[in-house]
Amino acid sequence: MEQLKRLESGIEGLDALLRGGLVAGSSYIVQGRPGSGKTILANQLGFNHVRNGGRVLVATLLAESHERLFQYLSTLSFFDASKVGNEIQFVSAFDTLEDEGLDEVVKLLRREISRQKATVLIVDGLLNARSKAESQIDTKKFIAELQGHAAFAGCTVLFLTSSRLDDGSPEHTMVDGVIELGEEAFGSRSVRRIQLRKTRGSAALSGLHECEITDDGLVVYPRLESLYSHPSRLDNADLRRLTSGVPALDSLMGGGLPRSSVTLAMGPSGIGKTSLGIQFLAACSVDEPGLHFGFYESPQRLTIKAKALGHDLQALVDSGALHLTWQPTTEGLLDGLGARLLRQVDEWNIKRVLIDSLGGMARCAVSTVRLTEFYSALMGELRARGVTVFATWEIRGLFGPEISSPAPDLSSMVDNILLLRFVEYEAELKRLLSILKVRDSVYDPSLLELVIDDQGIDLKKAFKHAEAVLSGSASNISNP
Repeated sequence: MEQLKRLESGIEGLDALLRGGLVAGSSYIVQGRPGSGKTILANQLGFNHVRNGGRVLVATLLAESHERLFQYLSTLSFFDASKVGNEIQFVSAFDTLEDEGLDEVVKLLRREISRQKATVLIVDGLLNARSKAESQIDTKKFIAELQGHAAFAGCTVLFLTSSRLDDGSPEHTMVDGVIELGEEAFGSRSVRRIQLRKTRGSAALSGLHECEITDDGLVVYPRLESLYSHPSRLDNADLRRLTSGVPALDSLMGGGLPRSSVTLAMGPSGIGKTSLGIQFLAACSVDEPGLHFGFYESPQRLTIKAKALGHDLQALVDSGALHLTWQPTTEGLLDGLGARLLRQVDEWNIKRVLIDSLGGMARCAVSTVRLTEFYSALMGELRARGVTVFATWEIRGLFGPEISSPAPDLSSMVDNILLLRFVEYEAELKRLLSILKVRDSVYDPSLLELVIDDQGIDLKKAFKHAEAVLSGSASNISNP
């Protein structure tokens, strides 16, 4: 099968959506309301293209001066003033459009494409051109003539417009692709979105995807479940056991955690989920580094908590065996968090990850409907990269018989499940741990007391003579 030549945008997530970039020599509409990021996207692509040896012509049909545009672009890291006027040329066609009409704009741009030897043409202000057209035929003619000359010159074209054009509009029917930028409010939050509404002759990731504008320009985060609908590599077949960091738990689980497995510890606040995670991370090494991907404990607080359990996390960090990252739940994008986690796993060759917690990650989701698909894709990709995952999830209610599942189809997402509960027994409040699942392995289902002290964590078989333990209020079994 013949592969179309691609022009990389330099916007990593956008190239992933486009399965490698724009089709070279094709034409695209980039549409969205004012402030949605169209101009940033186009110029970011342009400056990246000239860094790779290309030449770019930016034609503006807007009244705004180029000096004002450069003022805004200069705040972004991709802007390089030394390229302006050389490899990337800015031309204002506003006066030509106002005074002489569309035909003269076409002639002007034809001359500039040839003179500049442009391989990318950006036309900013398609709405103004549309308003000058006397009919839809004139609009089609304007686009067709520019496309024809650009294609002959081997030039890829981007038309920017602030109007939301319908699928049947003359502009849409003429171009090869349509990229739409938008913004949606969720309560007090506002989330930027990008969608590929048309990609002629090219596979692409459909649907809405999150994006944001940073100091580096536009950053696109493809929906993780669409990007990794199938893991990017074959699943790791090495099922050797790794220590959980708690010897007693290892023996109950058949020798430890299977390599490249996902373990979920569920329990209420204060039960010891993070402490179990610290034990897991304390077993990492320089050869098999660990990562704390946390949401509620800053690295400083985590280090202090670990020291109380007898572990020196700072020494592990200093040796390169452990990396601590913290993502406050006040802001953030769900797919951005997933992308950051996978990037850090690759960058540091991580083999152990503590995600503390999945609930904290879920707070960054604008819609909980897709959480099951998101977590399934994330865990599948981590497994495929040879990572052993220990994740936590806080469940509501300190006591009581009801256990709320973090997400539907939980069992299909994780390999091992640990349930932690508080139990009132013999006038004392005790911590209970029960192994609910170990995939494809025999395990001990006993009810265990979780003991936390300055030596770490230990498990003891308990509640042998008690009943109604999981209700939260255990009582001694009555003798007949």
